[in-house]
Amino acid sequence: MPEETLTAAEIAQNYSAALDSVTVINALMDLSSRTEEETATVARNVEHLELMVAKTYWTSEDLDPLNDAVTRGGAV
Repeated sequence: MPEETLTAAEIAQNYSAALDSVTVINALMDLSSRTEEETATVARNVEHLELMVAKTYWTSEDLDPLNDAVTRGGAV
């Protein structure tokens, strides 16, 4: 797989989108119970984050929140 080359702005945009997924996962996992749709939303966002943390273009971004949300959301 070829390495992706992104601008600093593109990396920042991707990191922001990943943090949005973290927010969704955490909000839904904080619920005492989830509907099927909410569970599917968690799964989609976990999949998105798994793809994002595997990217090689990250520089100084803190990927811990992404990894933590993958772990938390994977417990559905």
